[in-house]
Amino acid sequence: MAPSDGSAAHSQAHPLYATDRELVDGLLAAQQPSDGQLTDLARLLNRYDGFPGAEDLQDDLSKTLRLWGLSLEELQRRTRAIWAQGYRPGAVVGAEAVGSGFDTSSTEG
Repeated sequence: MAPSDGSAAHSQAHPLYATDRELVDGLLAAQQPSDGQLTDLARLLNRYDGFPGAEDLQDDLSKTLRLWGLSLEELQRRTRAIWAQGYRPGAVVGAEAVGSGFDTSSTEG
């Protein structure tokens, strides 16, 4: 039976917990974070901010921030700069964008 104060009843399981757990474990192992890892940490901190559950993930996200020697403000400043420089998750640096193949500048007339 659940405690009468309702504390356990308010703890929720996040639907992305399993994949986020793997990601956080990888972040904890990083000595020098890449741009992608910095943005992952920032988005996960945002995702779990105020979430009523996944306390272990929230603790490990805060621990990662400390291990990397960053404040939340510094992380936000750095990730804003990363995004401003054109960072896109999963994009290969220096790769040309690939579209649908439809060329509107065709010389056919």
